[in-house]
Amino acid sequence: MNNLLTIRIQEKMNTFSKGQRLIAKYISEHYDKVAFMTASKLGATVGVSESTVVRFAMEIGYSGYPELQKAMQEMIRNKLTSVQRMEVTASRIGTNDILDSIFMQDMDIIRRTMEETSHENFYRAAEAISSGKKIYILGARSSLALATFLNYYLSLLFDQVVLVRCTSEAEIFEQMIRVDKQDVVIGISFPRYSRKAVKAMGFAHKQGAKVVAITDSALSPLAEASDFLLLARSDIASVVDSLCAPLSLINALIVAIGFYRRKEAEEIFTRLENIWDEYGVYEKVDEKKE
Repeated sequence: MNNLLTIRIQEKMNTFSKGQRLIAKYISEHYDKVAFMTASKLGATVGVSESTVVRFAMEIGYSGYPELQKAMQEMIRNKLTSVQRMEVTASRIGTNDILDSIFMQDMDIIRRTMEETSHENFYRAAEAISSGKKIYILGARSSLALATFLNYYLSLLFDQVVLVRCTSEAEIFEQMIRVDKQDVVIGISFPRYSRKAVKAMGFAHKQGAKVVAITDSALSPLAEASDFLLLARSDIASVVDSLCAPLSLINALIVAIGFYRRKEAEEIFTRLENIWDEYGVYEKVDEKKE
């Protein structure tokens, strides 16, 4: 269990009521389950009232039960196996409609990201990327989809963009061997965090490059090596990583970079539109005549 949470509980143990002791004991033994329980469900499980659970959370220094629950969720998300993730999702959805439940979850993730993302870091990162000589983008496992998306658009705006292949650590370092202080390295990773991405970010930082981390928490292992930390909430939906908020953040980053390089962007896309038309890249869809 998280050391800070353990310390908070131990420091207050002598002041707890009988009901609060039951809660503390259950959390210590089953924190992976408690992280996704409502206050009422936790109370019913240990035999105390919901209000006792809320008072317990406040007693150990949280503003309420939701803050305690979020602390536990952040703590365990990187440790859940695929089977445990499926169990958590099944418990969350219950008898509700799967489609509606996932939509609602994603909407909540984006809302929380909007509330928590640093605008200052966002614009500083966009400016740093805009002025970089060479841009390296790295995303392993499920984050590869986000990295590929970002690479597609930045490759239209910049001459030198590298989507780093993450098949092995040796190959990563071979592709990044020329990284220097004029370059920007963008690393993307969400729980469960890629060890390869963490090592690559550390290497880029030592080489003096500007490092942008797109991840979910200041406690993410990517954060330590980053110059610009862009946080976007993610969540689990069975074996799937819910990455709608990171994708929205990346969309906004591409738009911001486009504004910083507006003149070049307009020239590039004017040329591209002409090429696309000349070579029939896109199928033309005419409105049906009535």
